[in-house]
Amino acid sequence: MNVTILQLIDGARAAKGLTVIIDVFRAFSTACYAVDHGIKKIYPVGNLELALKLKQQHPEYLLIGERNEQKPQGFDFGNSPTHILSETIEAETMIHTTSSGTQGIVNAVNADEIITGSFVNAGAVINYIKEKKPKYVSLVCMGYACQHPTDEDTLCATYIKNELEGNSNDFVAMIEQIREGDGSRFFDPGKQDWSPENDFKLCLDLNRFDFVLKVEREGDLNYLQKIDL
Repeated sequence: MNVTILQLIDGARAAKGLTVIIDVFRAFSTACYAVDHGIKKIYPVGNLELALKLKQQHPEYLLIGERNEQKPQGFDFGNSPTHILSETIEAETMIHTTSSGTQGIVNAVNADEIITGSFVNAGAVINYIKEKKPKYVSLVCMGYACQHPTDEDTLCATYIKNELEGNSNDFVAMIEQIREGDGSRFFDPGKQDWSPENDFKLCLDLNRFDFVLKVEREGDLNYLQKIDL
């Protein structure tokens, strides 16, 4: 098994084999919490206008996401697991658009199959890959708004790669590195409305969920299907 760590949009476009699109803060952590909270189907879209159009066509769908970390006008929720868990959700279908994670799905055009990944379901991702036994595994870190690599995504990819290759991980050290680096924004008092401190804890709750979210195709749209491990 050849395991490669790639970065950002160029990495997504170069990905081949079984591809894991990683966005720890917060797209694919939030997606897992939404599924665990009752959502049965997620449409990840890259385009803000398409997301709003789908919501207009299906007002019963939940519309969540962010641009510049904040909830766009007309959205039900921002891209925050804390906000998802604070509400009773009656919808079963969700439209999800973000600056990083969903862009990776759209651009991974050469992948044999795509799943999403975060620390919250890293163990399930690892087990899924081990069961599939692919020749090539691409771990794509989407970074901050697809503009630069981030600690949390790169370390999540490193964690998965180490486990697949039989190497050890120091998760406690990883958390501290993230807290001191790109995760420090969650502790900024001025950002609590859209990046609450609790999101840091929720997104780094290692192996909380024992399922993966696999990208499937429906007409012109991608959707995420829950696969229990």
